[in-house]
Amino acid sequence: MNQARFQKQQREKARREKAAAKWARRDERREAASAEEPPAATVDEAAVLARLAALHEQFEAGAITFEDFSDAKEELIRQLDVR
Repeated sequence: MNQARFQKQQREKARREKAAAKWARRDERREAASAEEPPAATVDEAAVLARLAALHEQFEAGAITFEDFSDAKEELIRQLDVR
């Protein structure tokens, strides 16, 4: 094997090792961040959906403005655990 080919193989090997180390560090940070997150408070989804339905009824009846409806709707949707 000539010298140029050997050097190229060494560079490629170093590049792969560097990439693997980067992924390992990224995984460690991701695991540490998920371990530090406090558990989300459990929300009764049925109650949130009922409040959302009531909000729609209020909007359709003209009791609230579109801006108020939109803001309240976004807040209720954030409470739902959508995955």
